[in-house]
Amino acid sequence: MTTASPAGAPPPVIDDLGVYRSLFSAAADGLLLVDPQGQIVLANPSAAQLLGYAQHELVGLPVDALVPDSIRPRHAAYREAYGQAPRPRPMGTQMELVARRKDGSEVMVEIALSPLQSHGRPFVVAAIRDIGSYPRVRQALTRARHSEHLAQLGRLAVDERDPQKLLMRVPELAAQALEAEFSSVMLLEPDRRSLRVVSRCGHFASAPLGACLPNDPGTAAGHVLSRGEPLRVDDLSREQRFAVPQADLEAGMASLLAVPLFDRGRMTGVLCVRSRQLAHFGDDETRFLQSLANLLATCLQRAQSEEALNHAQRLESVGQLTGGIAHDFNNLLTVIQGNLQVLEELPALADHAFGQQLVSAATRAARRGAELTSKLLVFSRRQVLQPTTVDVGLLLHSLADMLRRTLDQRITIRVELPAAPAALAVLADPGQLESALLNIAINARDAMPEGGTLRFSAGPAGVLPAQVRREIDDPSALDERFLRIAIADSGTGMPEEVKERAFEPFFTTKQAGRGTGLGLSTVYGFAKQSRGAVTIDSTVGAGTTIALFLPRPWDVAPAREEAVTGTDTLPPGLKVLMVEDDAEVRAVARQFLDALGCDVTTCASAEQALLLLTPEAPFELLLTDIALGSGMRGTELAGIAQARLPQLAILLMSGFSADLLEADQQAPPSWELLQKPYSRAELAQAMARALAAAG
Repeated sequence: MTTASPAGAPPPVIDDLGVYRSLFSAAADGLLLVDPQGQIVLANPSAAQLLGYAQHELVGLPVDALVPDSIRPRHAAYREAYGQAPRPRPMGTQMELVARRKDGSEVMVEIALSPLQSHGRPFVVAAIRDIGSYPRVRQALTRARHSEHLAQLGRLAVDERDPQKLLMRVPELAAQALEAEFSSVMLLEPDRRSLRVVSRCGHFASAPLGACLPNDPGTAAGHVLSRGEPLRVDDLSREQRFAVPQADLEAGMASLLAVPLFDRGRMTGVLCVRSRQLAHFGDDETRFLQSLANLLATCLQRAQSEEALNHAQRLESVGQLTGGIAHDFNNLLTVIQGNLQVLEELPALADHAFGQQLVSAATRAARRGAELTSKLLVFSRRQVLQPTTVDVGLLLHSLADMLRRTLDQRITIRVELPAAPAALAVLADPGQLESALLNIAINARDAMPEGGTLRFSAGPAGVLPAQVRREIDDPSALDERFLRIAIADSGTGMPEEVKERAFEPFFTTKQAGRGTGLGLSTVYGFAKQSRGAVTIDSTVGAGTTIALFLPRPWDVAPAREEAVTGTDTLPPGLKVLMVEDDAEVRAVARQFLDALGCDVTTCASAEQALLLLTPEAPFELLLTDIALGSGMRGTELAGIAQARLPQLAILLMSGFSADLLEADQQAPPSWELLQKPYSRAELAQAMARALAAAG
């Protein structure tokens, strides 16, 4: 409390020099008094603290020592220009100013210059203020630092295609940007029951690299995944929502920030940072970490999509190649099988036991060749499928019963179905579906040489995994329109390099002679052609699960059971016009037709056949190959022939299943299709069906 001076009393005596010295020392801004030669004459405590010097160290120091190296050559010119026209003015209106501290670090500052005369000598007073201490400036600097680190990851994502390198870089960027001591990325394992630490920055006992941690809401990462939102903890020692490992507290960790990683709306992991400072993370830090997590997830999605695309393109190329090879094989096998059948029935061999034995062996080999070709066609998606509504529950129980009788008795087989099995139906070719499941089961058996458990299960697919959505032919299909059929074993499992190639044709890890390598490739082809997908989840030593995702038969009525008729009975003297460009195949088919009692006319081209197809022609059935060399195709010939002779039965044949697929989609229902190679009985049955459809 002060007392005013009495009226008329002289003012108190003030020591002007003492006041000025006190003001100089107490000023919040850093103050430097600089002589005309650029030497610091006086410095106050604020300047010493800001610049990292002791106060006495600044006295006598050239002011140029406080200027960053990049602008030091120009600084002398600035001082000289100011000395010629000294006036009070701020510096840095056209550029950002940075002061160099004693330790070499830099600090952003504002500087105001004022000329001062003392005893006739000119001086300059420089007032220096740390603008980084301003809340808005500090926030802007923080956001700029965050943006730079996001840009670094973006540039790395453009240049680097290896997702592992991106994963390794993210924790380092997060720790640097947020000035945190520890950072880690944890990804969910396929079973979603645990998280694996795939990358980290800093040494931390409770989360070593490669560690598998439980996906438990009682842990920090599990809490994030259970809520699907960021988690911020200001004081780990007082945290009540989840258990904080004692190792975290012993390491001095005080605060935590964690955000979930998303892949197309599905949580896949957690990005977490920890600091030894209390309440170290705020809203800006949370937004940055979310942005970093989103960018990382996008990079991983791109890498996975590119990998899946490359894999699909490789399989598609192999499929096109195998489809073409199968076409040629089928023509060769038609000739081989046909001639063997004719040879088998020759009177000269009827009583020749050794000759019959040789023919039977050759016939079996030809049949195996046909089966191999059929598998190639399934993989290449060029097999003719006949999809219908299939009761998956009945199929799995039937298959399990058969396998219990045939597999190693040490293998336990289980079928797990939901409480309402009536809804377990798919739209697929029943024979091919059963074959696909059998192929998977056989592979599972081979993976359990000492016995184990083989488990079949089925149920609604739920939310389709991203890998499945990329694979299915209709990516916009609704998730609920798919059924998941899974076959799991407790066998040896597959390493990553084997899993990557499991669907490739002829790839096998079995010993020579114990497998063709076509089992899983046919499963892949069947699933794709059925407008579905197939996935593999396998861990070495923990078994394998292969899942088929197939469309459910919405609004599709079950296929009618066709009446069983004597399809191998043909009217005697049936007049057949046969068109086949391959002379050897034509000869075999002619022998079959003669043996069936038909009246046969053969042609080598469609153009030759058209000359015979007059309105008065007596033909009752047209048997034609679809691919007829460079001329008219068999489907075109059949259309013209039936226009001229409406009651003419049509039977199309081909060794190239792509032709049969096209004909199956475009031809009238009355046209019958026959896949090469075929036996005489199969030819007779197909002809009978064609006659019945045309009648």
